[in-house]
Amino acid sequence: MQASATATLATGLARPALAASGPIKIGWLPALTGPSSSTGIAIGRGVSFGVAELNAAGGIQGRKIELITRDTQSDPTKAVNAAAELTRSEKVHVIYGPGNSGEALACTAVIARARTPQLNPCFVDEVIDAEKYPLAFRTAPSNQQVGAAANRYVMDILKIREIAVIGDTTGYGTSSVKAFAAMLTAAGASVVYEGSIDANQPDLLPDMMRMRNAGAKAIMPWSVNPSLLARILNTRGAMGWDVPVAGQPTLGSGQTKALLERPENWQKVYQTNFRTCCYGEDGKLPERTADLVARLRKAQVETSDTLLWWIAAGYDIATLVAAAVQHAGEKPDQMAAYWNASGPFDGIFGRYGFSASQHNGYPDDSVVMSQANSFQNGTFRLAPGYA
Repeated sequence: MQASATATLATGLARPALAASGPIKIGWLPALTGPSSSTGIAIGRGVSFGVAELNAAGGIQGRKIELITRDTQSDPTKAVNAAAELTRSEKVHVIYGPGNSGEALACTAVIARARTPQLNPCFVDEVIDAEKYPLAFRTAPSNQQVGAAANRYVMDILKIREIAVIGDTTGYGTSSVKAFAAMLTAAGASVVYEGSIDANQPDLLPDMMRMRNAGAKAIMPWSVNPSLLARILNTRGAMGWDVPVAGQPTLGSGQTKALLERPENWQKVYQTNFRTCCYGEDGKLPERTADLVARLRKAQVETSDTLLWWIAAGYDIATLVAAAVQHAGEKPDQMAAYWNASGPFDGIFGRYGFSASQHNGYPDDSVVMSQANSFQNGTFRLAPGYA
């Protein structure tokens, strides 16, 4: 990654702004309703808090950031329509989102054609291509990074080779199953079961029986739907099937926890997480993360029912946009050129680094696995086996 300077994303921006007037508009495309809403609700808390803090500190040399939100309702078609509205009618300076990968797959080309910069929190690999989409940047790990961390944990730390890989029927779920099963096979694992499950399917016992009968010694589910994930864990418990479950971050969310029939159903559950939002054996978070948590608590922003990394990922966006406008300008090419050349940028969620040829900005070594039943206000202890 190109790094001509290191920039800390903070609310105090010192360099004079370019002469301009009016607010800087960020268009935010979350799913606030529907089956994928848990992610959008949590990230939205972070985005809103980050914008509010920056505006309270004076904005960008007096220019406020205006957050314009459109609920995609977990529907790719509605997401496309909302993206078109934000870029054409609202004329936002930058789009953040969509917050769900299936919607991002549908929207990225629309946003690119509108010549609007896009900061993307989704994992799915296809939405980032620096040559095809030169104004689109990922501020989260890619599917390859997430899958690699989970696969390494199951194979190298848990020492398991016989694995069931499942997902929901969304674009994210189906693409993840396909990609991660192939990665496991290439690494020498035996994917004994591979399939997709409708998130609204009430009875998962037939699917779980097929996994067990196929010889699976671990289950790796990929879905952002807490209801589906909780039913997987509850069915595993009812079957008395004592195998580990490792996969998507939502396995550890407060919403998943609330749907568990017994606390024991959260045992041997490990979800992808990030070092910045995990605590060590001393129970302490990294200093800058702990400082954000204290400010969130003071502002009464809820963290106990969700994942802190979702909030932190959203929080970083306002200052990432503000830094580009402050130092380079508000035109699309100016913002993109700044992000390409001026990082890494030290946010709360991660240290983002981009170049003209690489728009995947999240570092590999920050992607880890954590222990779901160690949940404390959106944070977790690192999974057993990490140094």
